Amino acid sequence: MQYVDPATGATYALDEPRWRSDSGGYLNLAPGPGLKRGDIDGGRHSVWRYARALSVPLADAVTMGEGWTPLVPGDWDGVPVQLKLEFMMPTGSFKDRGMTVMVSYLRARGVTRVLEDSSGNAGASLSAYAAAAGMRCRILVPETASYPKIAQIAACGADVVTIRGTRQDVADAALEMSREIFYASHNWQPLFVEGVKTLAYELWEQLGFRAPDNVVVPVGYGANVLGCERGFGELARNGEIRRMPRLYGVQALNCAPYHAAYRAGTDHLVPTPVSATIAEGIASSKPTRVREVLGAVRASAGEIVAVSEEEIVRALGALARRGVYVEPTSAAAAAGLSQLVARGAIRAGETTVLVLTGTGLKASDTIGTLLHLGARSGE
Repeated sequence: MQYVDPATGATYALDEPRWRSDSGGYLNLAPGPGLKRGDIDGGRHSVWRYARALSVPLADAVTMGEGWTPLVPGDWDGVPVQLKLEFMMPTGSFKDRGMTVMVSYLRARGVTRVLEDSSGNAGASLSAYAAAAGMRCRILVPETASYPKIAQIAACGADVVTIRGTRQDVADAALEMSREIFYASHNWQPLFVEGVKTLAYELWEQLGFRAPDNVVVPVGYGANVLGCERGFGELARNGEIRRMPRLYGVQALNCAPYHAAYRAGTDHLVPTPVSATIAEGIASSKPTRVREVLGAVRASAGEIVAVSEEEIVRALGALARRGVYVEPTSAAAAAGLSQLVARGAIRAGETTVLVLTGTGLKASDTIGTLLHLGARSGE
């Protein structure tokens, strides 16, 4: 396995921990060997049951039991759907899936201090795994990040720094600070996507060793799209599945750079207005791997859709009334699924997975306000 610079074709050994190439661009991982069903370690109920497909030896694993999340059958707007409860992770979001692999890799290569920028969930995840690994950690967050997420980060012992401005301003500040601390950004370090690809492996195994027809995910930087492409791609090359699922990425209309580029038919960012959104976890105006994410969606015959704030709130309430308490970012994916069902892009006879990425417990104040919740006095 090697790092690959997609811009120049340069390769780098994994022995040296990197987060970007010598030319300053992001790095990908070379294609991995994957695994076959007989390679699964069924005694492990975490992402490490797929250790044979990962670029980090099991002996180096920093794990807290992440992964192997429930896949719950239900329905949405009259269409059967499988709810993938990724918020049932140690720190409450899907980020743990990638963080266990990335942190394991960095610790094994001698990194002792890490930096990340985050709207909350990635920071909470990195701070927890850094603590488990005995690493020092600094997390930059927007001033508008929810307090429960900031408290979670700080409780794990991380140095939390709030940055004034947009989510992009936070990312820019982290790039400046990366000169003094290793930048363990889940948006730049490709070992994060290497961990997220286990989502594809889990779906394949939980569905009886077959691929779903559709996977619907919220998209900020696009790790779930890239993870699904990598994981299902490895399964296809090993003959374990006959076709790739269609990948549908959902963005908040207020901050939808992928959607704008998708509609323009390009593989790069195009000018588009950006404003605040309640889906803070996907409020990324300048994502890193634009070409790869759009390419994965298009190659799968999927789509990028955008949903309004009102649609997100409706989906948030509808999920909660079914007992599924997620943050607005996750509800955006459900709102996107409603659009796709209404247009006939997703149909009743198909196997559809809705990926719910973050728990509502981190956003209860916001959810209470959005849904106009309050206690009634007893009679």
